[in-house]
Amino acid sequence: MPENNLGIFARFRRYFLAGILVISPILITIYVTWIIITFIDAQVASLLPESLDFTKKLPHQIPGIGLIISIVFITFIGALTPGFLGRTLLKSGERVLDKMPVVRSVYGAIKQVMETVMSTNSNSFREVVLVEYPRKGIWVIGFVTGETKGEVQTLKKEKLINVFIPTTPNPTSGFLLFLPKKDLIYMHMKVEDAVKMVISGGIVTPKIKK
Repeated sequence: MPENNLGIFARFRRYFLAGILVISPILITIYVTWIIITFIDAQVASLLPESLDFTKKLPHQIPGIGLIISIVFITFIGALTPGFLGRTLLKSGERVLDKMPVVRSVYGAIKQVMETVMSTNSNSFREVVLVEYPRKGIWVIGFVTGETKGEVQTLKKEKLINVFIPTTPNPTSGFLLFLPKKDLIYMHMKVEDAVKMVISGGIVTPKIKK
């Protein structure tokens, strides 16, 4: 129906919904960012001695100081680690953690995952694939996390690929499958676009690259 033929209430409704569509993502992004920044500020302030507590020393609260301190601290640790002193402290800390039955398992698993994801020479979580799961005719989005190694690979003659199948709307949980490469359909979409599609339940669909 042409816009000129719309009544005043129908036109108001259209404009109102259009406004919500435009402003909602912006407001939600600002709100979530504010929550994260204030949370980091509070945690960093609680770790500092009272003489350095910026939430009490400054006349006005400035959001983001804790985040800046965290970034500087993490960067300093990253610069210190390659040196002799950094390696010595890291090995000493890992030896202490290795003597704790439960903690060493958690630390080892997290360290291995982070090293795999952050490695610049790895294709982990950088390729999106389609997989027939849980049965033929049903397709799901998966992320390649590397080639299968160890005992799992020795049980099969053909080369297997590790594929992580995320769940909706929480992509951090899912299933790990070991599949032959021939059973995978590699896609051109970016990992970020695939994650958005999973989180939104298919509502957000990336454009096809030509």
